[in-house]
Amino acid sequence: MVQARIARTVLSHALSLALLGVVGTAQAQDATASQTPSQTPSQNPAKPQDKKAATTDGQNANTQNPEQTKTLGAVNVSGSYRNSIQFQTDAKRDATNVTDSVYAEDIGKFPDTNIAESLNRVPGVQLTRDVDGEGVNVQIRGLGTDFTKIMLNGDQLAVASAGGLNSQNQNREVDLDLLPTEFFTQLTVNKTPTPSMTEGGVAGVVDMRTTRPFDNPGTHLTYSLQGQYQSIGKDVKPRGSLIGSWTNKEGTFGATVGYTASKSDYDVQGFETVGWTTPQLTAAQCGNASGHCSPAGGSWVIPGTVPANAGLGLTQGQAINNAWLLAHNPGLTTAQLANALIPRLGRDAYTHGTNDHQSAMASFEWRPSDAAHFYLDTLFSQKEKHFDRLDMNLIGRSGQLIPTNMQVDQNDVVTQANFANAQYFLEDRPYDQHTKFYNINPGGTLLLGSDGDVKLDFQAYTQRSWYRQYAPSIDVQTPLNQNISVNYNNTGGQYPTITPSVNLNDPNLGWQYYRVNIQNETRTTDNKGTRWDLQWGDDSNNLRTGIAYDDISRQIKAYDNSAAWASAVQAAVGANGWSQYIKPGKDGFIAIDYAALMAATNYDYLNATAPLTTAAASGANAGNIEERTWAWYLEGNGKWDLGGHELRVNGGVRHAATDQTIAGPSSIGGQLQYVTLKNTYGYYLPSFNAAFNATDDVVLRLAASRSLTRPDPSAMVPNTNFSDPAAEIATQGNPKLAPYLSTNLDFGGEWYTGNEGYLALDLFGKRIKGFTVSGTNLVPFSQMGIPFSSLTDTQQQAINLRGGPSQAMVQVSQQVNADGTLFIKGAEANWVQPLDFVVKGLGVQANYTVTSQKSIGSGVPAQAIGVSPHTYNVTTYWENYGAMVRLSYTWNSAQVSSTANQNGLPFAQIKTDARGQLDLSASYQFAQWMSKPTLTFNVINMTKANFRQTLTYNNAAYTYYTPGYTIMLGIRGTF
Repeated sequence: MVQARIARTVLSHALSLALLGVVGTAQAQDATASQTPSQTPSQNPAKPQDKKAATTDGQNANTQNPEQTKTLGAVNVSGSYRNSIQFQTDAKRDATNVTDSVYAEDIGKFPDTNIAESLNRVPGVQLTRDVDGEGVNVQIRGLGTDFTKIMLNGDQLAVASAGGLNSQNQNREVDLDLLPTEFFTQLTVNKTPTPSMTEGGVAGVVDMRTTRPFDNPGTHLTYSLQGQYQSIGKDVKPRGSLIGSWTNKEGTFGATVGYTASKSDYDVQGFETVGWTTPQLTAAQCGNASGHCSPAGGSWVIPGTVPANAGLGLTQGQAINNAWLLAHNPGLTTAQLANALIPRLGRDAYTHGTNDHQSAMASFEWRPSDAAHFYLDTLFSQKEKHFDRLDMNLIGRSGQLIPTNMQVDQNDVVTQANFANAQYFLEDRPYDQHTKFYNINPGGTLLLGSDGDVKLDFQAYTQRSWYRQYAPSIDVQTPLNQNISVNYNNTGGQYPTITPSVNLNDPNLGWQYYRVNIQNETRTTDNKGTRWDLQWGDDSNNLRTGIAYDDISRQIKAYDNSAAWASAVQAAVGANGWSQYIKPGKDGFIAIDYAALMAATNYDYLNATAPLTTAAASGANAGNIEERTWAWYLEGNGKWDLGGHELRVNGGVRHAATDQTIAGPSSIGGQLQYVTLKNTYGYYLPSFNAAFNATDDVVLRLAASRSLTRPDPSAMVPNTNFSDPAAEIATQGNPKLAPYLSTNLDFGGEWYTGNEGYLALDLFGKRIKGFTVSGTNLVPFSQMGIPFSSLTDTQQQAINLRGGPSQAMVQVSQQVNADGTLFIKGAEANWVQPLDFVVKGLGVQANYTVTSQKSIGSGVPAQAIGVSPHTYNVTTYWENYGAMVRLSYTWNSAQVSSTANQNGLPFAQIKTDARGQLDLSASYQFAQWMSKPTLTFNVINMTKANFRQTLTYNNAAYTYYTPGYTIMLGIRGTF
């Protein structure tokens, strides 16, 4: 593959230069390189006695308090990419816990166009991407996205959106595509916790820090304007930002305001199958080989006789028995026929639309004295997606295809065939998605006492997010017995080629009503909280304690008015015919004139009045969850000189107590009712971090901790359903699920080779408990949260006969905590090296991560789901004479993306192919011109890398998407 060759070439050159880098370190020290810019701290007030701006110690660089987010308190940089790398290196070297950071090159200038993409360059971090290639969620060190805690300025972050096109995002993942990079100055990935750090991220904690006025004192106005071209949509869309910042000359007050907006194409071509299936042969079709004729998963029904107008010249009325199938499919055995795998719905898929973002921010800082600092950060962002999702489906599951000349491979995957009696249906889904988010967080720092050795940090926050999706579906189908056949070829391509015998772009093909749906979804998240931290001592040697309160809530509502709309559509079509509502499409098959159909069927009213239901079309369970958490911690920090070698230590304990209230709609007694359940738990979470300077340039690290991630909310919402008239057997979510608990150990170190250069290796291990399996609990009816009066008369009588609501036991099927343990181990290697001794301004960044896992006991996945066991990133950069060029390649190995037993096939798992992406970023600054304008040029996904999933076998494509490449050309500058 092109990507693999590029990867090998880039990596081989990088490794070759590594030896030169080590040998040439001394030369690099003398070479003219980028120097760390002077820092203008805007974070903590200075101690009264020295009037100097205080900087925070590295051990606190990535703890809960955003006022202690890094040693380099301000981002007062000169627009240099190498300066941002220098900041990353210095922050890693000074930190006591294991951490990696990414810094902005300048205000409004982050190294990447997407927050998630920037995090993807950190060792151990992987992305989940939407089908258009945009990074959405992050996962760390071999665990899924729900095990990563995302913070905004030190506060918990939640976004109501539902993820990418095929996602549900009903767990604890956070979509990062809503937040603009222009407003951020630093992203920090904490891989080992400290006591003062908010709990919840077994994999790690990511803190994102927005820009503030004293990051760059003075008066500034930064502008940026870009045009972006997407190769699939073949259109140019704008992207721009404007950020103004001012501080008074006394250095006591400042304000920063900003606005960003972007429009982009959301255009993707692809192929989908929605799984694979096998035939459900009758006894006559099995012949004497009955043992092979009931394979699991079979939903493809071959007719018992040849129907009229089946196509391919077949004779009507012939019996399709075992002899007929063997004769018309020469070379195949009965067993191969019975186990032949074809797509459930083989379909070409197209998505066309737009993705629009707008964001605004305002930040204020007040420093009335050297001992006081106050701030207020605000952020608002919204995203709108409007797109049409079309696919033309060859019906395999529940269809009546008749195979002829069929061939299969050694796994019984069909490679070639001519299918008679074929039937298609079009699915047209116009999506309308809106997401809004705001965050407000005030806070401050006070130095107390005569010598300022007592420090109080405090902050509060409130944030809210809304999400609304309208996604009606309109499906029409070809009639059976219309001489429609297909040629099916699955020999060597990325997915099968399916060629029909008719023109599927003909509105007059005889299309019939299949189904329509009104299935809407709304979500809200509402977070608020406060935290207070008190420190005795200086920033190197101190005792700290603090308290935190967080109130986190999320609500998902689902609506369905499909039945009412179906009646209206069938009436309109019966009166007018489908010809008024079907038109030729631009993708090779018909499309629905859904505006005309909606106008004729009172869609707007039916959509607005859709009643509540228990689950959304995305598969997300409707329900609410609110978590109130009180936490306190005790922490000690110390720095000692041991024979000329510095030892830094951080350690202590955190306790978090959580009250959960879970509610959701349940269908009880034929009525939809809300059921509310509660749970309470608390845990002690100790942690220890140590960093030892073995030499002036070598730092060794050791960390041990206990961490937690709270359980999946979708497994806790009630969704209660009784399956018997006596109310003895029920299904219900389990509010008593315990969190995931992990015991963690890290050992590693870094060798700093000069300037921004270093070599690092970190070995890590995790032992995790808390996974869930389907189980059964016996509980009294009174503990199920259901009003007794809501039951049917028969159910009430049955419960009374068993002793009444407090005594009658109910067998409840639900998720329960398993006794199994998951062991994860891995290694991260990171290399950053300036290569000025080769070419002035040249440098390389490279990292590699490997993870493996082992499970003991029941209920634990035997393989990591959705995680690539091998990943690497290589970036080569050159910066000199006002020009910068950066070429980055990111590669993720193949991964298992689901559990087994997909589509009813015991062996079937969804797998994701390995993928590599090559990106280019280049710029040139006209330093002598007003505002020092910089021309920028970026190419994303230069090699047009695709996304591909399979069902166990490499030639059983599950999904295939072609996002194309994106070119961005623009200008930015600062007055």
